[in-house]
Amino acid sequence: MLIAKNLDQIKKNLPKSVRLVAVTKTQPIESIFDAYRTGHRIFGENKVQELVSKYDQLPKDIEWHMIGHLQTNKVKLIAPFVHLIHGVDSMKLLTMINQEGVKANRIISCLMQIKIAKEETKYGLLESEADVLLGDKEISTFSNINIAGLMGMATYTDDTTIIRNEFKNLSTIFNKLQKKYFSTNPDFKELSMGMSHDYAIAVEEGATYIRVGSSIFGERNYT
Repeated sequence: MLIAKNLDQIKKNLPKSVRLVAVTKTQPIESIFDAYRTGHRIFGENKVQELVSKYDQLPKDIEWHMIGHLQTNKVKLIAPFVHLIHGVDSMKLLTMINQEGVKANRIISCLMQIKIAKEETKYGLLESEADVLLGDKEISTFSNINIAGLMGMATYTDDTTIIRNEFKNLSTIFNKLQKKYFSTNPDFKELSMGMSHDYAIAVEEGATYIRVGSSIFGERNYT
C-alpha cells in the first residue's frame, strides 16, 4: 500500500497546525479510496469537472478543496459542496462565489491567491491589488463568503533560497493584511502554500495547508 505509506510518512513529519490537502488531479477513484481508507479526508482538485465527478462518486464526508484556477461560470457547479476555494484572484470571482453561496444557502470559505513567483504563468494578485480589493466596501456586503486567508505558489525551481524568500514574502503579506483588515476576525488564519517539491520549506515559513499530489500518489498520468 504505497499510497498509505506515503501519506503516513508525510503526516508524521507535519506539525499539528498544518493540514495536508491530498491533490487528486488525474488520479483514479481507486487511488483516492486507498488514501481515504487510511482515514485521510482532505482532498483537492485543480479542475471543476474532475472535482464534481469525484464528489459524485466518493463518500460525502470528504472535505473537497478547489485549488486550481476557477472561472466565474463554473462556481455554481461546486458551490453546493466545496469546503474551501484556494485561488480567488478578483472581485468578479468573489462576487460570483457570494451569489452562488446565497443560492446554495452556504457560507463559502475562500483564500485570496497572491502572486509571489516571478513566473508569468502563475495566477494571483499583487500585494497592492489584494490591498485594494480587501479595502473595497463592497466586500462587507457579501453575506455568503468567508475570506479565510491567503494562498500562493512559489517559483518551480531547485533554488531553495528563491522558494524560501517567496514563502517568507507571502507570510509577511498575510500578517500585514491580517492586521489591517481582519484584526477582529479570527477566521482569517489560513496560509496555503507548498507542494510536493517544496512543502517542507512552506511549513517552516508558516503554512497551515500544504497541497501535495505526486509525493502521495506518484507521478500523474495525463494519457
